[in-house]
Amino acid sequence: PEPKPLAITEGTDLKEFATASAALALRLATGAFVLGWKVDTLFFDDESRYALKLGPIRLRDSSSVLETAARPSSTLVLYDRESSPNCKRVREMLNLLDITFEVRPCFEDTETDYPVPFLVDPNADSTIVGDDYIIGYLLEKYGPSPDLFDRKALWPIEFRAFALATAEIAAELRGNPGRTQQSNARPDNAAMKPIELWGYECSPFVRPVKEKLAELGLPHKVVSCSRGSKNRDAMVERTGRFQVPFIIDENTGIEMFEGPEIVDYLEAVYTTKE
Repeated sequence: PEPKPLAITEGTDLKEFATASAALALRLATGAFVLGWKVDTLFFDDESRYALKLGPIRLRDSSSVLETAARPSSTLVLYDRESSPNCKRVREMLNLLDITFEVRPCFEDTETDYPVPFLVDPNADSTIVGDDYIIGYLLEKYGPSPDLFDRKALWPIEFRAFALATAEIAAELRGNPGRTQQSNARPDNAAMKPIELWGYECSPFVRPVKEKLAELGLPHKVVSCSRGSKNRDAMVERTGRFQVPFIIDENTGIEMFEGPEIVDYLEAVYTTKE
């Protein structure tokens, strides 16, 4: 489909978009910006790299604190339940730290070695269990030096009672997606190569795609693209534009923009035919 940035298209479910936007507001758009977000210039003139175009303005942004933060050389793997407030805290922190991560969807009846969320870090041969421990680990291992940022910037995540309550309401608004697997999901979905999803947790355009991947039990690699992320340049280099959601499916060779069309594609390819 022809990409239409920041547009509600004919295929957009307005009720879904409204509830996803309400969820964004409840969580105060946490994860929409990387930690230490800053504006570099309003008149960026390099067309080969990302900038937000607003008339004559080309706003270039980045992080003031993540430049020197360690980056995982191998992809972190998060065992995750999409509607879980505890899991959502972890996903938001990964976006804030601009970390790409793989998601292995888990359901209420899924047997796992540990309760979700748990994170496997192949770079340190470590498994970290529980949202508080994972968040602390991510900050210590892949976050900036504590003296470079104000810890209060993390309060929407670290104020646990607020984070869990608002994430719970957000999940209820969305119908608790991913709590159970979609009944007609293909039985071999869990064995598929991870589908690459470019986006970020709070985007109302990305949310239906993220939920569909979870409900179908499809492993997926989330390429964090919050404002200030270096991955925005990587998308421009690959596609000539920036827009999320964007998927790359190595199982079929498909690359595509536009959330409603991506959801239709996933339904067509990764469900059984009645």
